[in-house]
Amino acid sequence: MSPTAALRLVGLGALVGVPAALVGVAFLAIVHELEVWLWHDLPEHLDASTPPWYLVLAIPALGALVVVAARRFLPGDGGHEPLHGITGGATSVSHAPGIALAAIGSLAFGAVLGPEAPLIALGSAVALVVAREARLGEKERAVVSTAGSFSAISALFGGPLVASMLLLESGVGLGAMLIPALVPGLVAASIGYLIFIGFGDWGGIEQASLSVPGLPAYDGVHFGDLTLAILLGVAAALLVGVVRRFAADLHHRGPARIGMGPTLVLGGLAVGALALLADALGADSQDVLFSGQDAVPALVAEDSARVVLVLVAAKALAYGVCLGCGFRGGPVFPAIFLGVGLAVLAVIAFDVSPTLAVAVGTASGTVAATGLLFSGVLFAAVLVGTHASEVVPAAALAGVAAWLTRAAMSRVADRRAASF
Repeated sequence: MSPTAALRLVGLGALVGVPAALVGVAFLAIVHELEVWLWHDLPEHLDASTPPWYLVLAIPALGALVVVAARRFLPGDGGHEPLHGITGGATSVSHAPGIALAAIGSLAFGAVLGPEAPLIALGSAVALVVAREARLGEKERAVVSTAGSFSAISALFGGPLVASMLLLESGVGLGAMLIPALVPGLVAASIGYLIFIGFGDWGGIEQASLSVPGLPAYDGVHFGDLTLAILLGVAAALLVGVVRRFAADLHHRGPARIGMGPTLVLGGLAVGALALLADALGADSQDVLFSGQDAVPALVAEDSARVVLVLVAAKALAYGVCLGCGFRGGPVFPAIFLGVGLAVLAVIAFDVSPTLAVAVGTASGTVAATGLLFSGVLFAAVLVGTHASEVVPAAALAGVAAWLTRAAMSRVADRRAASF
């Protein structure tokens, strides 16, 4: 690629960053406002301080019907299947309405998935509109499409670095040739993040990103903490691996036996029932529903091991149902919730630092869900901030342990599949 062509792509990346971020803001605002209406305003109109049982059961099932409509009547099947992890690639503009509707029907109605996958797809679709107007070639369109994805997800992961690392690591098979192609994406992500910051908390932007305020400083690395980080990394990968296997079985058997629509509706009812069961056992049903970003601070502050166990178990089951039944969203943030939940049990049992729990849980959960090691560790480092930089080695060990455990589980699954 010539310097002139590279400079042109960087300029297009800057240009794409603005509309991609604006579309991301609009999407998150719609999800947030609908979520507030369904889960807060509607119960108030019914003179209830919290969502009554019939709404907790019915709203996810209604969301499933929205997903069914998006997948059945709009092009693109509602977009990327979250069971496949985080993937890039260009998204056809014609698929954008179906992707947005399926994601809204999932996320706002309580499905246990995150917004990252639909944002990646919508950012890519916006970028392709710009590429079409600029009459770019096929390779240039791919670069600009990736730039749009960078911009749209930059706010979710605390800035352009983690967003860039996610997409860089997912395309690492391209080798050194990938770096020049991703430079426009870094520019787009930076500009997109500035736009997200400019909107502040409007439209639920702050709720969509993961943050845990008030974490204490972590001073001094202890051998026990490092050992615990490795064990937690293994445990998180095992838990997420079991969830993913359950989801894969459900994904293959459910639609084949009863059809896509009934599988989704029954899945929505199951998610609501799990939330109600957790509520009956002393947890908050709202912490079982949704992706988990907004619930992590309360999870970290929880001092009852029984409640944490209930939340982790219910969230894991609901996560598996949403992955396997056909809802649309991203797989990362529920896995982070599970990783942090396991680490909070260590906080309660062994009085370790909650900062360690957040870093280790974030790294191991991200790696367990995506297989992207460096992205998970970087996200953990960004999340805890510079005042707790000494916790990063523990997060790295947890991420490595989760990565190795995930790889071992994949090999075992491949051998079993080959034996049949």
